[in-house]
Amino acid sequence: MSRRHFLWIALLAALFSLGWWAGRSRATAPAGLYQRLDVFLEVLEKVRQNYVDTVDPKPLLEGGIKGMLQGLDPYSQYLDSKDWDNLKAATHGSFAGVGIEVTIRDNYPTVITPIEGGPAWTMGIRSGDVIVKVEGQSTAGLSVMEVADKLRGDAGTPVTLSIAREGEDEPHDYTIVRSIIVTKSVPYSFMAPGKTGYIRLANFSETSGSEVRTAIARLASQGATRLMLDLRANPGGLLDQAVDVVEQLVKPNTLVVYTRGRSAGQDNRYYSSEKRPQLNWPVVVLIDRGSASAAEIVAGSLQDLDRALLVGENSFGKGSVQSVFPLRGSQSALKLTTALYYTPSGRSIHKHMDQAELDSLLDEGDDSALPPAPSADTTHAPRYHTASGRVVYGGGGIRPDVTVPPDSLPPVAHAVEARGLAFRFATRWANTHPKFDVAQVDEQEWRDYTAFLVSEKTPGTPQEMERERPELSRGLRRELARRAGGDEAAAKVALEGDPVFQQAMEILNRAKSAKEVFRLAAVPESGARR
Repeated sequence: MSRRHFLWIALLAALFSLGWWAGRSRATAPAGLYQRLDVFLEVLEKVRQNYVDTVDPKPLLEGGIKGMLQGLDPYSQYLDSKDWDNLKAATHGSFAGVGIEVTIRDNYPTVITPIEGGPAWTMGIRSGDVIVKVEGQSTAGLSVMEVADKLRGDAGTPVTLSIAREGEDEPHDYTIVRSIIVTKSVPYSFMAPGKTGYIRLANFSETSGSEVRTAIARLASQGATRLMLDLRANPGGLLDQAVDVVEQLVKPNTLVVYTRGRSAGQDNRYYSSEKRPQLNWPVVVLIDRGSASAAEIVAGSLQDLDRALLVGENSFGKGSVQSVFPLRGSQSALKLTTALYYTPSGRSIHKHMDQAELDSLLDEGDDSALPPAPSADTTHAPRYHTASGRVVYGGGGIRPDVTVPPDSLPPVAHAVEARGLAFRFATRWANTHPKFDVAQVDEQEWRDYTAFLVSEKTPGTPQEMERERPELSRGLRRELARRAGGDEAAAKVALEGDPVFQQAMEILNRAKSAKEVFRLAAVPESGARR
């Protein structure tokens, strides 16, 4: 008997055994359920006997499982061993690798930034470096995930990268020893003007609450008396970490969020337990259509409790909770939606969406692929009330107190950003001008930059480029700042032209108390919202 034939029989036997075991409780099963299982097994056997080619049973069975789950919601998924490992790495906030963030430019993986202190950073890998080979194999045409799979591995193992760098004639090999890389939920936080502490919270992993707590303490020691929490493009993560973030800003024993599911074990209420929360600072939270799940718990809870003013766009609308069930006898798992969550006012912000919309949220490399923002129309939306009586709405994401659409780049600047030309020129300039200035783009630099844009066939005349000089220069300065001081320095430049950030700063700079942000933003204390 062949090994493949033996595996097929073993799988069928396991499924028949499952049917026999489940049949013992047929009295509680929906009518006809196990008869349909018999049909499924019959189809499998006929495929094995009659299909034109020999069939590997494992992907066939996995395909059947995935097809079954497609009839549920987009968040319920079968996780094979690789998917499950990726999920655990994301929630644990650590993995073994070389410590670089990559994107695809001109068909090759290109380093966005090395993680400070990681192996690649120590070996001198720079932003803009192009990885042309991994272990002697070309990387042309690989996706970001395929590159990540090649770079990750067991801690202590080496991997050789061939790096092409602007200003150097030939690629050079770097042999980097992998180590445990700790990813940060708070990639940066800093003092903004007017004694405002700014915290960028990018996701929710096991350390998110402690990272925010550390950032708040450090900003307070630097003189902060106000807080801006940026949750834009935050896809969410662990629910308990969302609770941890909220409780740092509200009174102890305050209801933060609660969940309801079919089983009693999914009905839970989460209360704050922070002993010394920060209650006096005025707080503004920034959200957009990419703020989802745990990010919406934080935003919605702070809004319901009248603890923070929300500025930006309507959030994504993912108000469901997923549980992960490891599957016995395999390295796979089932991620299943088991409950919906509700903010303190009792509202669900869940918006039903199809798989295409979900995929666009998870496409981290392209903000333009996000679905349209949820409608701001509240005609048919269920109404709820905050602690002070303000009206808020459910059923379609979190609606901000102050709506500020993101700035739209003019045509030339948009084309430059879409093609990563500022990134590429900054790499070249930084390699050939070691003492570059990030505060301004001088005339020689501007001439060289525009000449580069023309050589790259960027749409737009020299006159149009001159009209868009502020936007084009800021994009270039942002990328130069990234090379000089990392993501934090790049963020500070980017925020200079961010209308959502600027509107929030204008409110915070005038607020002297936690409640005053609502008055300064002309948000009514109670009654219908404007």
